Amino acid sequence: MIDPEGNQLGVLAIHKALAAAGDFGLDLVEVSPTANPPVCKIMDYGRYKYELTKKQQEAKKKQSSFQVKEIKVRPKTGDHDLQTKIGHIKKFLGKKDKVKVTVVFRGREITLATLGREVLDQITRETEALAVVEQRPKFEGRTMVMVLSPK
Repeated sequence: MIDPEGNQLGVLAIHKALAAAGDFGLDLVEVSPTANPPVCKIMDYGRYKYELTKKQQEAKKKQSSFQVKEIKVRPKTGDHDLQTKIGHIKKFLGKKDKVKVTVVFRGREITLATLGREVLDQITRETEALAVVEQRPKFEGRTMVMVLSPK
């Protein structure tokens, strides 16, 4: 058992430990139940719970989160429109979000797979300073998908 100042009081029976906690006007809290013998500490249990939640909130605050943003293009997307989309991709990467670039093929455009791959290669070249290709371009039905993640 440990008192509120951190001094060890030794191994005590449960009723004596509870009486000692009552003398201090605090609670008896089991800190390490798996130890042999179990370790108990005299402390204010409400304050202990409050500090635990504060530590969890701090850990959650430091945890980084990201979203997956999606940009859709077509194999025959014009240069200016493509530059606008690349600007959006750079903005998303700057905010530390992943970007899923999708080339959508409609109707007979499916025969233009090489054109779609060229569009994705151009996007890769223009964003290589900010991004790493996490998933290489691959076909999924009538779409070609590539995932970029920030460096």
